[in-house]
Amino acid sequence: PMRASHHHASTRHWRGLRIALAWLLALLVFSPIAWMLLTSFKTELAAFSMPPQWLFRPTLENYREIFARANYLHYALNSILTAGGATVLGMLLAVPAAYAFAFHPTRHTRGLLLWMLSTKMLPAVGVLVPVYLICQHLGLLDTRTALGVVLTLINLPIMVWMIYTYFRDIPGDILEAARMDGASLFDEIVRVLLPMARGGLASTALLCLILSWNESFWSLNITTSQAAPLAALVASFSSPEGLFWAKLSAVSTLACAPILILGWFSQRQLVRGLTFGAVK
Repeated sequence: PMRASHHHASTRHWRGLRIALAWLLALLVFSPIAWMLLTSFKTELAAFSMPPQWLFRPTLENYREIFARANYLHYALNSILTAGGATVLGMLLAVPAAYAFAFHPTRHTRGLLLWMLSTKMLPAVGVLVPVYLICQHLGLLDTRTALGVVLTLINLPIMVWMIYTYFRDIPGDILEAARMDGASLFDEIVRVLLPMARGGLASTALLCLILSWNESFWSLNITTSQAAPLAALVASFSSPEGLFWAKLSAVSTLACAPILILGWFSQRQLVRGLTFGAVK
């Protein structure tokens, strides 16, 4: 009994230590966001003060200036349409590709998957000129269509790999049984496969949405005003004369808020999907 009691005490001790370390890590990760939020309610003078001011009189001056200077809803709508469109288009392409790789592999499957993943290692600036010229030739510069397609293509390798790993964990016998019962290819995918992998598919879509929302390089280089998303709005508050930290913090908060809220409400689904199958 004494040995069992000692074991339980040791287990509680390590569990408490893990919880404390998890909270410490969470606070460390969240601290830049908290500091950005606090700074957004400071005046520019208070934002630059040293040492930093923890107690101050909050002001909405920065937010008022942002809404007076720019149409926030225009940029937010562009972000929603381009990130959302890229996610939908990416899923429509990634699901059939992952299905073929997982359930109908050939001797080239592994090579194709590795080649797709290797494209993520290519610096974006390396393909900027050809992508820009293609968009210019097609008359698609500063359009949501061009930005949405580019966001789809840069996230597609990750989406295919993630969905592929989820599909690989589904026994092929289940699909074989559906085919023997007379299910068509469409029924096999839509009515059997997708419901079984809905957790992984949801996490893949959420990750693609977050990556597309946060993408700034392509947003700044192939859009100017009409299709510019929130990343471009944040960049517009950087001035050659200097950085205005309070206003940058306010506009960054407005840009991050929608995706942070979405991530908060979907965190359980996102974590469950990312820890499902071979993706750890």
